[in-house]
Amino acid sequence: MSLMRLSGKGLQAAVFLIGLAGGAVIARLARTGRAPRLLRNRSPGIIENASDAIISTDETQHIVLANPSAAAMFSTTVADMQGSLLARFISPDPILLAGGAAPNVSTWFSAGRSGRRATDYAVTGVRASGESFPLEGSVSSSTESGESLYTIILRDVTERQQVQDKLSRSHAQLRQLSAALQTIREEERTHIARELHDDLGQLLASLRMDLTLLQQQPGASADALRLMKGMEDNLLTAITSLRRIATNLRPRALDEGGLFFALQGLRDDWVDRYGIPCDLYADENELRLDDTASTAVFRIVQEALTNIARHADASHVTLNLFRTDHQLLVTIRDNGRGITPDDMEKAESLGLIGMRERVWAMNGEITVSAEEPPGTRIEIVLPLPE
Repeated sequence: MSLMRLSGKGLQAAVFLIGLAGGAVIARLARTGRAPRLLRNRSPGIIENASDAIISTDETQHIVLANPSAAAMFSTTVADMQGSLLARFISPDPILLAGGAAPNVSTWFSAGRSGRRATDYAVTGVRASGESFPLEGSVSSSTESGESLYTIILRDVTERQQVQDKLSRSHAQLRQLSAALQTIREEERTHIARELHDDLGQLLASLRMDLTLLQQQPGASADALRLMKGMEDNLLTAITSLRRIATNLRPRALDEGGLFFALQGLRDDWVDRYGIPCDLYADENELRLDDTASTAVFRIVQEALTNIARHADASHVTLNLFRTDHQLLVTIRDNGRGITPDDMEKAESLGLIGMRERVWAMNGEITVSAEEPPGTRIEIVLPLPE
């Protein structure tokens, strides 16, 4: 019977059977002679010529059908695969076998989802030589004469896995590079801040003392006194600016008093500059950290406050820091306009990117979300040494 002469209902039934059983049920029906002649003549060729590996198993996980692509994938023959246990060629997740009972074949493919379709899962294949390799597969089940059959379509994703591993290594290297750059940047900031404070700061202080002595000399005219008063005002302005710049580069309180006092100074300066109330809830004893952790937390809070001042349009900010179970929990909240997912994904959101890099460099976690009512909440969890 030709394909053109097959009735519409018969053609629909044939297509349905091919899609449902993935070839397994059809092959068994063909061997028993219970399938229509079209299926007996054509479905074996469809399965044997398929580029994807196709395997069918029964309820006992014995292979009842394997096509040449499957045999080539596992470096064996179709005859060798048929009748063998599926576990010989596909390694199940050890967690699934921990209870002692062999799980349903469908559960073998539930350990790690992968691929473009919702039915694709990642498993591990084992070649005849014992070599393991990554597989992506989808499984479907059908019933014939009360017996469940499982049809598995497999694809070797070794090349994809190699690309993913290479990307992972590149990401790790970029993270290491970012952490190294942050460290170098902080060292340079510390060096410049000390140079400004120790050299330029002392020079300006010395000039002010000399100017004060000059003002005390008798015989100075009113114009000279007025000029010296202006010079004194300029010196005071320069000293104030120098202190502000040096503090922004590296606050002395961070080295001399610790993180708690550095955050207090940061909060006070921020309130004076922007006029926005900011509450700091923290315990000095809980913030006695090493230099790396103290610097990272300070810079994270500093960057968050800068972003709030620039973008949030907030009228109040709350900083909360406390330790628990060898972790430091940092929460920064404002009552501003809030943040959207698009804001966090913008390429120019360098402040958020910098905060994330600092947190990730310490193997921590950071979450940025919108508050209800409007506002933004930043939650950071940093692991600390015991």
